[in-house]
Amino acid sequence: MASSSTLVHLIKAHAQSLGFDAVGIARVPHPSSDLGPSAHGPTPSPDSLPLPHRLWRRLTHWLEQRFHGTMTWMERDPQRRSDPTKVLPGCQSMIVVGMNYYTDHVADESQHAGRIARYAWGKDYHDLMISRLKLLEAYLHDQIPEIQTKSYVDTGPVMEKAWAQEAGIGWIGKHTNLVSTDYGSWLLLGEILTTSELEADEPAIDLCESCTLCIQACPTNAIVEPYQLDAERCISFITIEHRGAATDIEPDLQKKMGNRIFGCDDCLDICPFNVNAQPTHEPHFQPTSWTLHPQLPHLASLNEEEFRTMTKGSPTRRAKYQGFQRNVEIARKNSSLHSGNS
Repeated sequence: MASSSTLVHLIKAHAQSLGFDAVGIARVPHPSSDLGPSAHGPTPSPDSLPLPHRLWRRLTHWLEQRFHGTMTWMERDPQRRSDPTKVLPGCQSMIVVGMNYYTDHVADESQHAGRIARYAWGKDYHDLMISRLKLLEAYLHDQIPEIQTKSYVDTGPVMEKAWAQEAGIGWIGKHTNLVSTDYGSWLLLGEILTTSELEADEPAIDLCESCTLCIQACPTNAIVEPYQLDAERCISFITIEHRGAATDIEPDLQKKMGNRIFGCDDCLDICPFNVNAQPTHEPHFQPTSWTLHPQLPHLASLNEEEFRTMTKGSPTRRAKYQGFQRNVEIARKNSSLHSGNS
Protein backbone atom coordinates (compact mmCIF):
# COMPACT_ATOMS: atom_id res chain seq x y z
CA MET A 1 0.00 0.00 0.00
CA ALA A 2 1.18 3.56 -0.68
CA SER A 3 2.61 5.70 2.11
CA SER A 4 0.15 7.79 4.13
CA SER A 5 1.01 11.08 2.41
CA THR A 6 1.01 9.48 -1.05
CA LEU A 7 -2.33 7.80 -0.34
CA VAL A 8 -3.89 11.09 0.74
CA HIS A 9 -2.56 12.75 -2.41
CA LEU A 10 -4.10 9.98 -4.54
CA ILE A 11 -7.44 10.24 -2.73
CA LYS A 12 -7.61 14.01 -3.19
CA ALA A 13 -6.60 13.78 -6.83
CA HIS A 14 -9.27 11.17 -7.47
CA ALA A 15 -11.88 13.26 -5.66
CA GLN A 16 -11.04 16.23 -7.86
CA SER A 17 -11.20 14.04 -10.99
CA LEU A 18 -14.76 13.14 -9.95
CA GLY A 19 -15.73 16.82 -9.95
CA PHE A 20 -15.29 17.81 -6.32
CA ASP A 21 -13.80 21.30 -6.08
CA ALA A 22 -12.59 21.11 -2.49
CA VAL A 23 -11.43 18.11 -0.48
CA GLY A 24 -9.93 17.85 2.97
CA ILE A 25 -9.37 15.24 5.66
CA ALA A 26 -10.17 15.50 9.35
CA ARG A 27 -8.98 13.22 12.12
CA VAL A 28 -11.84 11.85 14.22
CA PRO A 29 -10.86 11.68 17.90
CA HIS A 30 -12.35 8.95 20.06
CA PRO A 31 -14.05 10.51 23.10
CA SER A 32 -12.72 9.14 26.37
CA SER A 33 -16.31 8.60 27.56
CA ASP A 34 -19.89 9.26 26.56
CA LEU A 35 -20.58 12.86 25.68
CA GLY A 36 -22.29 14.82 28.38
CA PRO A 37 -21.83 17.43 31.10
CA SER A 38 -19.66 15.19 33.28
CA ALA A 39 -17.56 13.67 30.51
CA HIS A 40 -14.46 15.72 31.39
CA GLY A 41 -15.30 16.85 34.89
CA PRO A 42 -17.52 19.74 35.97
CA THR A 43 -15.64 22.74 34.52
CA PRO A 44 -13.48 21.87 31.50
CA SER A 45 -12.34 24.63 29.18
CA PRO A 46 -14.39 24.32 25.95
CA ASP A 47 -11.28 24.78 23.80
CA SER A 48 -9.59 21.85 25.54
CA LEU A 49 -12.34 19.39 24.66
CA PRO A 50 -12.16 17.01 21.68
CA LEU A 51 -14.33 18.13 18.78
CA PRO A 52 -17.18 15.63 19.42
CA HIS A 53 -17.59 17.02 22.95
CA ARG A 54 -17.59 20.59 21.66
CA LEU A 55 -20.17 19.70 19.01
CA TRP A 56 -22.37 18.01 21.61
CA ARG A 57 -22.27 21.11 23.79
CA ARG A 58 -23.02 23.39 20.84
CA LEU A 59 -25.89 21.23 19.61
CA THR A 60 -27.54 20.70 23.00
CA HIS A 61 -27.34 24.42 23.79
CA TRP A 62 -28.98 25.22 20.43
CA LEU A 63 -31.71 22.65 21.08
CA GLU A 64 -32.33 23.98 24.59
CA GLN A 65 -32.95 27.43 23.08
CA ARG A 66 -35.58 25.81 20.80
CA PHE A 67 -33.83 27.38 17.83
CA HIS A 68 -34.46 24.26 15.72
CA GLY A 69 -38.17 25.04 15.42
CA THR A 70 -40.16 22.09 14.07
CA MET A 71 -37.05 20.20 12.90
CA THR A 72 -37.67 17.57 15.55
CA TRP A 73 -35.24 15.13 13.95
CA MET A 74 -32.44 17.31 15.31
CA GLU A 75 -33.46 16.24 18.81
CA ARG A 76 -32.89 12.55 18.13
CA ASP A 77 -29.74 11.26 19.79
CA PRO A 78 -27.52 14.38 19.92
CA GLN A 79 -24.58 12.19 21.00
CA ARG A 80 -24.73 10.22 17.75
CA ARG A 81 -25.04 13.41 15.71
CA SER A 82 -21.98 14.84 17.48
CA ASP A 83 -19.73 11.78 17.43
CA PRO A 84 -18.92 10.03 14.12
CA THR A 85 -17.71 6.92 15.99
CA LYS A 86 -21.34 6.30 16.96
CA VAL A 87 -22.32 6.44 13.28
CA LEU A 88 -19.44 4.28 12.01
CA PRO A 89 -17.81 2.24 14.82
CA GLY A 90 -14.07 2.53 14.60
CA CYS A 91 -14.22 5.73 12.53
CA GLN A 92 -10.82 7.41 12.52
CA SER A 93 -10.95 9.88 9.65
CA MET A 94 -13.46 11.88 7.66
CA ILE A 95 -12.99 12.91 4.04
CA VAL A 96 -14.97 16.10 3.43
CA VAL A 97 -15.71 17.30 -0.08
CA GLY A 98 -17.23 20.48 -1.44
CA MET A 99 -18.76 21.43 -4.78
CA ASN A 100 -18.90 25.01 -5.99
CA TYR A 101 -22.44 25.88 -7.08
CA TYR A 102 -21.95 29.57 -7.86
CA THR A 103 -23.06 30.78 -11.28
CA ASP A 104 -22.73 34.32 -12.58
CA HIS A 105 -26.40 34.61 -13.50
CA VAL A 106 -28.47 37.42 -12.00
CA ALA A 107 -31.84 36.75 -10.42
CA ASP A 108 -34.94 38.41 -11.87
CA GLU A 109 -35.77 41.56 -9.86
CA SER A 110 -38.94 42.54 -11.69
CA GLN A 111 -42.07 43.23 -9.66
CA HIS A 112 -43.89 39.94 -10.18
CA ALA A 113 -40.85 37.68 -9.86
CA GLY A 114 -40.20 35.47 -6.87
CA ARG A 115 -36.75 34.70 -5.51
CA ILE A 116 -35.21 31.24 -5.15
CA ALA A 117 -31.97 30.52 -3.29
CA ARG A 118 -29.00 30.06 -5.58
CA TYR A 119 -28.32 26.44 -4.60
CA ALA A 120 -31.77 25.48 -5.93
CA TRP A 121 -31.42 27.14 -9.33
CA GLY A 122 -30.19 23.93 -10.93
CA LYS A 123 -30.82 20.24 -10.31
CA ASP A 124 -30.88 18.62 -6.89
CA TYR A 125 -27.32 18.26 -5.66
CA HIS A 126 -28.00 15.28 -3.38
CA ASP A 127 -28.14 12.60 -6.07
CA LEU A 128 -25.22 14.08 -7.98
CA MET A 129 -22.91 14.28 -4.97
CA ILE A 130 -23.85 10.95 -3.40
CA SER A 131 -23.26 9.11 -6.69
CA ARG A 132 -19.79 10.65 -6.92
CA LEU A 133 -19.07 9.93 -3.26
CA LYS A 134 -19.94 6.28 -3.91
CA LEU A 135 -17.31 6.25 -6.68
CA LEU A 136 -14.80 7.78 -4.27
CA GLU A 137 -15.73 5.14 -1.68
CA ALA A 138 -15.09 2.39 -4.25
CA TYR A 139 -11.68 3.92 -4.94
CA LEU A 140 -10.91 3.89 -1.21
CA HIS A 141 -11.81 0.21 -0.96
CA ASP A 142 -9.51 -0.55 -3.90
CA GLN A 143 -6.65 1.26 -2.18
CA ILE A 144 -7.37 -0.04 1.35
CA PRO A 145 -9.31 -3.33 1.06
CA GLU A 146 -9.95 -3.62 4.80
CA ILE A 147 -11.46 -0.14 5.13
CA GLN A 148 -15.06 0.47 6.20
CA THR A 149 -16.86 3.59 5.03
CA LYS A 150 -20.13 5.50 5.16
CA SER A 151 -20.99 8.51 3.00
CA TYR A 152 -23.55 11.27 3.41
CA VAL A 153 -24.71 14.41 1.66
CA ASP A 154 -26.64 16.73 3.96
CA THR A 155 -29.09 14.13 5.27
CA GLY A 156 -26.87 12.04 7.57
CA PRO A 157 -26.31 12.41 11.33
CA VAL A 158 -23.10 14.38 10.79
CA MET A 159 -22.48 18.03 11.66
CA GLU A 160 -20.81 18.52 8.32
CA LYS A 161 -19.92 22.21 8.51
CA ALA A 162 -17.92 21.67 11.69
CA TRP A 163 -16.06 18.74 10.13
CA ALA A 164 -15.48 20.76 6.95
CA GLN A 165 -13.77 23.37 9.13
CA GLU A 166 -11.76 20.64 10.86
CA ALA A 167 -10.73 19.34 7.41
CA GLY A 168 -9.50 22.79 6.36
CA ILE A 169 -12.09 23.44 3.64
CA GLY A 170 -13.45 26.61 5.26
CA TRP A 171 -14.74 27.96 8.53
CA ILE A 172 -18.17 28.42 10.04
CA GLY A 173 -19.02 32.10 9.67
CA LYS A 174 -21.12 34.22 11.98
CA HIS A 175 -24.17 33.33 9.86
CA THR A 176 -23.49 29.64 10.76
CA ASN A 177 -22.70 28.73 7.14
CA LEU A 178 -19.35 27.65 5.76
CA VAL A 179 -17.04 30.30 4.27
CA SER A 180 -14.11 29.46 2.01
CA THR A 181 -11.26 31.73 0.97
CA ASP A 182 -11.42 30.11 -2.48
CA TYR A 183 -15.16 29.70 -3.02
CA GLY A 184 -16.77 32.22 -0.69
CA SER A 185 -20.19 31.09 0.53
CA TRP A 186 -20.95 28.75 -2.36
CA LEU A 187 -19.92 25.22 -1.39
CA LEU A 188 -22.20 22.20 -1.05
CA LEU A 189 -20.76 19.57 1.30
CA GLY A 190 -20.53 15.81 1.50
CA GLU A 191 -18.43 13.46 3.57
CA ILE A 192 -17.07 9.92 3.82
CA LEU A 193 -16.50 8.44 7.27
CA THR A 194 -13.64 5.92 7.25
CA THR A 195 -12.03 3.46 9.64
CA SER A 196 -8.62 4.21 8.15
CA GLU A 197 -6.31 6.66 9.90
CA LEU A 198 -5.51 9.10 7.10
CA GLU A 199 -3.12 12.02 7.30
CA ALA A 200 -5.26 15.00 8.33
CA ASP A 201 -5.27 18.58 7.08
CA GLU A 202 -4.89 21.59 9.33
CA PRO A 203 -8.26 22.99 10.50
CA ALA A 204 -9.36 26.23 8.86
CA ILE A 205 -8.98 29.46 10.80
CA ASP A 206 -11.99 31.70 11.39
CA LEU A 207 -11.32 34.86 9.38
CA CYS A 208 -14.58 36.70 10.11
CA GLU A 209 -12.82 38.89 12.68
CA SER A 210 -14.94 41.99 13.44
CA CYS A 211 -17.15 41.74 10.32
CA THR A 212 -20.90 41.56 11.03
CA LEU A 213 -22.28 42.18 7.52
CA CYS A 214 -24.15 38.86 7.45
CA ILE A 215 -25.86 39.65 10.75
CA GLN A 216 -26.89 43.08 9.50
CA ALA A 217 -28.13 41.65 6.20
CA CYS A 218 -30.55 39.12 7.70
CA PRO A 219 -34.08 40.43 6.96
CA THR A 220 -35.65 38.76 10.01
CA ASN A 221 -32.85 39.08 12.60
CA ALA A 222 -32.58 35.29 12.66
CA ILE A 223 -28.86 35.48 13.52
CA VAL A 224 -29.53 36.27 17.16
CA GLU A 225 -25.84 36.58 17.94
CA PRO A 226 -22.63 35.67 16.09
CA TYR A 227 -22.62 31.95 15.24
CA GLN A 228 -26.15 31.45 16.63
CA LEU A 229 -29.17 31.05 14.34
CA ASP A 230 -32.82 30.92 15.36
CA ALA A 231 -34.22 28.71 12.59
CA GLU A 232 -37.81 29.72 13.33
CA ARG A 233 -36.96 33.26 12.17
CA CYS A 234 -34.83 32.15 9.22
CA ILE A 235 -36.48 32.59 5.82
CA SER A 236 -34.78 29.45 4.53
CA PHE A 237 -36.40 27.42 7.30
CA ILE A 238 -39.78 29.11 6.92
CA THR A 239 -39.97 28.64 3.15
CA ILE A 240 -38.54 25.11 3.01
CA GLU A 241 -38.98 23.20 6.27
CA HIS A 242 -42.00 24.86 7.88
CA ARG A 243 -45.13 22.85 7.11
CA GLY A 244 -47.77 25.20 8.50
CA ALA A 245 -50.13 27.52 6.67
CA ALA A 246 -49.50 31.23 6.10
CA THR A 247 -51.60 31.99 9.17
CA ASP A 248 -49.03 30.08 11.28
CA ILE A 249 -46.32 32.59 10.32
CA GLU A 250 -46.17 35.88 12.20
CA PRO A 251 -47.44 38.78 10.05
CA ASP A 252 -44.22 40.69 10.65
CA LEU A 253 -42.16 37.72 9.43
CA GLN A 254 -44.39 37.39 6.38
CA LYS A 255 -43.69 40.98 5.38
CA LYS A 256 -39.94 40.48 5.84
CA MET A 257 -40.01 37.42 3.58
CA GLY A 258 -40.47 39.79 0.64
CA ASN A 259 -40.52 37.87 -2.64
CA ARG A 260 -38.52 34.89 -1.37
CA ILE A 261 -40.38 31.68 -2.20
CA PHE A 262 -37.64 29.10 -1.56
CA GLY A 263 -34.70 29.84 0.69
CA CYS A 264 -32.75 33.06 1.19
CA ASP A 265 -29.21 34.08 0.20
CA ASP A 266 -28.96 37.49 1.89
CA CYS A 267 -26.43 36.50 4.57
CA LEU A 268 -24.40 34.60 1.96
CA ASP A 269 -24.49 37.26 -0.76
CA ILE A 270 -23.06 39.95 1.50
CA CYS A 271 -19.96 38.01 2.58
CA PRO A 272 -16.74 39.81 1.51
CA PHE A 273 -15.02 36.50 0.75
CA ASN A 274 -17.30 36.06 -2.26
CA VAL A 275 -14.95 38.39 -4.13
CA ASN A 276 -12.85 35.32 -4.98
CA ALA A 277 -15.78 33.17 -6.06
CA GLN A 278 -15.53 31.84 -9.61
CA PRO A 279 -18.47 30.38 -11.59
CA THR A 280 -18.82 26.62 -11.41
CA HIS A 281 -18.09 24.40 -14.40
CA GLU A 282 -20.71 21.88 -13.27
CA PRO A 283 -23.67 21.81 -15.71
CA HIS A 284 -25.85 20.32 -12.95
CA PHE A 285 -25.94 23.69 -11.16
CA GLN A 286 -26.87 25.88 -14.10
CA PRO A 287 -30.24 27.59 -13.55
CA THR A 288 -33.42 26.76 -15.40
CA SER A 289 -35.58 29.49 -16.87
CA TRP A 290 -38.23 29.14 -14.20
CA THR A 291 -35.85 29.08 -11.19
CA LEU A 292 -34.03 32.17 -12.43
CA HIS A 293 -37.24 33.97 -13.44
CA PRO A 294 -40.01 32.52 -11.23
CA GLN A 295 -43.15 34.44 -12.16
CA LEU A 296 -45.52 34.60 -9.20
CA PRO A 297 -48.85 34.77 -11.13
CA HIS A 298 -47.90 31.66 -13.12
CA LEU A 299 -46.70 29.76 -10.06
CA ALA A 300 -49.91 30.60 -8.19
CA SER A 301 -51.94 29.00 -10.97
CA LEU A 302 -50.18 25.61 -10.83
CA ASN A 303 -52.06 22.56 -9.65
CA GLU A 304 -50.23 19.85 -7.73
CA GLU A 305 -49.48 17.70 -10.75
CA GLU A 306 -48.08 20.68 -12.65
CA PHE A 307 -45.97 21.58 -9.62
CA ARG A 308 -44.52 18.06 -9.46
CA THR A 309 -43.74 18.10 -13.17
CA MET A 310 -42.07 21.51 -12.96
CA THR A 311 -39.97 20.61 -9.90
CA LYS A 312 -38.86 17.13 -11.01
CA GLY A 313 -35.18 16.80 -10.14
CA SER A 314 -35.18 20.19 -8.41
CA PRO A 315 -34.44 20.96 -4.72
CA THR A 316 -37.58 23.16 -4.71
CA ARG A 317 -39.75 20.07 -4.44
CA ARG A 318 -38.75 19.77 -0.77
CA ALA A 319 -41.13 22.61 0.14
CA LYS A 320 -44.01 20.41 -1.10
CA TYR A 321 -46.93 21.79 -3.06
CA GLN A 322 -48.80 23.30 -0.10
CA GLY A 323 -45.70 24.97 1.32
CA PHE A 324 -44.61 26.30 -2.05
CA GLN A 325 -48.05 27.77 -2.79
CA ARG A 326 -48.10 29.34 0.68
CA ASN A 327 -44.76 31.00 -0.08
CA VAL A 328 -46.03 32.24 -3.45
CA GLU A 329 -49.16 33.61 -1.78
CA ILE A 330 -47.08 35.57 0.75
CA ALA A 331 -44.73 36.84 -1.96
CA ARG A 332 -47.64 38.04 -4.11
CA LYS A 333 -49.13 39.87 -1.16
CA ASN A 334 -45.79 41.53 -0.42
CA SER A 335 -45.38 42.43 -4.08
CA SER A 336 -48.78 44.14 -4.09
CA LEU A 337 -48.00 46.03 -0.90
CA HIS A 338 -44.65 47.13 -2.28
CA SER A 339 -46.23 48.45 -5.46
CA GLY A 340 -49.01 50.17 -3.53
CA ASN A 341 -51.69 48.09 -5.22
CA SER A 342 -53.14 46.41 -2.17
